[in-house]
Amino acid sequence: MAEDSRVLDARYYMPAFSRTMKIVRGAGSRVWDDRGREYIDCVAGIAVCSTGHCHPKVVEAICGQAKELIHCSNLYYIPNQAELAEKLVGITGLSKAFFSNSGAEANDGAMKLARVRTGRKKFAAFAHGFHGRTCGSLAVTHKPAIREPFEPLSTPCTFVDYGDLDGLAAVVDKDTAGVFVEPIQGEAGVIIPPDEFLRGVREICDDAGALMIVDEVQTGMGRTGKWFAFQHSGVTPDIVTIAKGLASGFPIGALVAREGLEFKKSEHGSTFAGGPLACATALATIGVIEEILPDVAWKGERFMKGLAAHNPRGRGLMIGMSVGDRCPEVQQTCAENAVLVNCAADGNLRLIPPLVITDEEIDTAVGVINAALG
Repeated sequence: MAEDSRVLDARYYMPAFSRTMKIVRGAGSRVWDDRGREYIDCVAGIAVCSTGHCHPKVVEAICGQAKELIHCSNLYYIPNQAELAEKLVGITGLSKAFFSNSGAEANDGAMKLARVRTGRKKFAAFAHGFHGRTCGSLAVTHKPAIREPFEPLSTPCTFVDYGDLDGLAAVVDKDTAGVFVEPIQGEAGVIIPPDEFLRGVREICDDAGALMIVDEVQTGMGRTGKWFAFQHSGVTPDIVTIAKGLASGFPIGALVAREGLEFKKSEHGSTFAGGPLACATALATIGVIEEILPDVAWKGERFMKGLAAHNPRGRGLMIGMSVGDRCPEVQQTCAENAVLVNCAADGNLRLIPPLVITDEEIDTAVGVINAALG
């Protein structure tokens, strides 16, 4: 990274991140740093760049809309907004959408919607789950290191072990507004629950009259081989939250809710959410994913087969491996050999590449990762 960038960052930017590399260009599943070195990107902005970097159809949508209208207040009907809502309702099978600027905001909105429609105040969520860093979403995010410094948080939440249906049934009652659940825990390291888990969560919520809120911020938009990971289970949530892969890197989030579950006038709002530029980008992204979605499952299988010696777990192009204390070393070795991977929690190596990654790129990445793991 150029020395002036390091100096400026150290002087003017709050030191909330650990980083050593500056990425300056991307195309497809590849990125380049400021020294001109090329990498296969198996991080994709943390599952964000679903269509790859700078996909031509996405770039065209951004440039075209930017020439027409960049921002328009939600005091007016917004170009592309209703069209994107229609698309998300269609692919989720739910009823109505509301937009935000991020996954954390989408989860905040889901909490508000659950509270206002049920009249209840508390939530249940799962150990090692991650739902965001705002004071609202942090209340249902388990990791003590990022939650406890900001307590007390205003929303009461009880955490139970991921996959433990008996434990969940014991804490969900008539005062529970909703249960937050990831169909696959991403930040925890790609932790996949038993097949019956989401069905059990659905039953427990129904018995107590609580809302089932499925956080698809990382798992959604084709990442697991279906539009949403909950669709592998056959259940229908009350609310789904979406963000990362929705617009190929342009900031946008959304919540989509079932029939009869919606905000009324003035109950929620946002200045920037659902703007014309974000929605145009998301519509273009969905169009690309529609074309490539049938390929995601077998691309994931190719990765898993190549890494079989290390007991990978995954679904589609969301793959994790338990590496332990060696994870940072493995991540660094892979980067030195032109493949970017990511260490998630608890020593888990995470692979979440663009959905457009090619067979050749998968095979190259597999070779580098296997060599780094030894």
